[in-house]
Amino acid sequence: MNNNNRRRNFRPRPQKSNFRRRGVSSVSSSSNSFNNNGNLNFNRNGSMNNIHNVEKAMQKYQQLAKDAQSNGDPVLAQNYLQHADHYLRRYNELNERRENSIEKITPEKDSSLKEESLKKDTQQTTN
Repeated sequence: MNNNNRRRNFRPRPQKSNFRRRGVSSVSSSSNSFNNNGNLNFNRNGSMNNIHNVEKAMQKYQQLAKDAQSNGDPVLAQNYLQHADHYLRRYNELNERRENSIEKITPEKDSSLKEESLKKDTQQTTN
């Protein structure tokens, strides 16, 4: 007789003492240094910070909107366009950040190049 197809009854694990404490007031648990904001862990892989992934998602929703429009569903098309608009705003924000960081680096390089050229000029005049 083979009992492989028979379901096993649920057996609860013994409760670990430090796993989940019951009866602890919310005041003492809020003294933890951890912030239980659900949005912090929403996107762990950082895909919304990668400009290429954001651009790809934007293009995907634009294509879905075109497909929905061609299938005669303007409500779904508008929904997809709103999603695409969200990713477009995020894409522009990431582009602006990237340009600002490039502008910060460029003046630093320019000032270092000017310092080097001044050193060369002073070396040539002293020789």
